[in-house]
Amino acid sequence: MTQQNATPPTHPPIDAGRLWAGGAATALVAALIAVAGIVICRGVFGIAILAPEGDGAWGNASTFWYAGAAALAALLATALMHVLILTTPQPQRFFGWVIGLATVIAVVMPFVPDAGLDAKIATAAINAIIGIAIGSLVPSVARSAMAMALRPPGGLPPTGGPPTRGMPPTR
Repeated sequence: MTQQNATPPTHPPIDAGRLWAGGAATALVAALIAVAGIVICRGVFGIAILAPEGDGAWGNASTFWYAGAAALAALLATALMHVLILTTPQPQRFFGWVIGLATVIAVVMPFVPDAGLDAKIATAAINAIIGIAIGSLVPSVARSAMAMALRPPGGLPPTGGPPTRGMPPTR
């Protein structure tokens, strides 16, 4: 006989595979935002961002390092979300603050080095878009991963039966 009043888990259930799959997808989105932003800035507007002007729309290897850094930031954000879910109350709120402040830092940092104002503004804009993407996608994926973890193995809603709205009764 199993015990009905088992001690509940100390953290909310989470489908870690779903969380990390979403984190990987977010990393891809962040990297593509970085590349698209650089191509638009350099190719369309002629702003020398991350490379000298003579390097063309794709820039140099810095373009791919920047995209890699954006992807890494998304994976680190996923790891942070996972840790916060397992350890803190209201993990989404703490995550929002951390990502919000990290995005502010990423937006202000381009104004520190000696570069043209147009390159500083373009880099800050790309960093802001990457931060917004990560800050919105990772929490969304986390909510989905927590909701999926609460579903019973058959995938039915917690009520135990299939949704019946608009469906004829079965015999």
